[in-house]
Amino acid sequence: MYEYLTGLVTVVAPQYIVVDVNGVGYKLLVANPYRYQEDRTKKVQVYVYQAVREDNISLFGFTDQNEKNLFMQLINVSGIGPKSALAILANPDHQGLVDAITNNNVSYLTKFPGIGKKTASQIVLDLRDKLTNESSGSLFATTQLAVDATVNSELKDALEALAALGYKERDIKKIQKTLMKEEQMATDEYLRQALRLLN
Repeated sequence: MYEYLTGLVTVVAPQYIVVDVNGVGYKLLVANPYRYQEDRTKKVQVYVYQAVREDNISLFGFTDQNEKNLFMQLINVSGIGPKSALAILANPDHQGLVDAITNNNVSYLTKFPGIGKKTASQIVLDLRDKLTNESSGSLFATTQLAVDATVNSELKDALEALAALGYKERDIKKIQKTLMKEEQMATDEYLRQALRLLN
């Protein structure tokens, strides 16, 4: 429901911050609340994930999209809940976390609170193939695709949209050459044509 909030941080507590957006205070659970304490006079943009349970609705806040993506990947691992994911993200060395997962460094992961060997192994198993260390700084490429440099931006967007919908990269690659032979189209036209080819 929410992508991000922009406002003033009015409360910094050990587990959360409150962001005032046009007079409405949003309580956001964050990995390290005190990084928002420095300058309360400037507006901040905090990325948000909303977790809905039968007895609770919580908002989780993140400094950028990468951190939010990392959180969402972690909570999809069996045995990792939102609180455990926040505890992992409290360590500012997110690249070190990514490296540990890609290198199967279970001992690094067991240093986090509540993470035993079994859960650490599950993190590696579930996330190792989803990580990327691109220079762009994107930690995850779950909806991004390695696209040929000669592909125009409209087709590139359409192919990435297919990846976001869950189509496998090998299937997308099969239709990419066919689409490249077409006259240039708008992104939605490429997408419609791609879906016809895939189905």
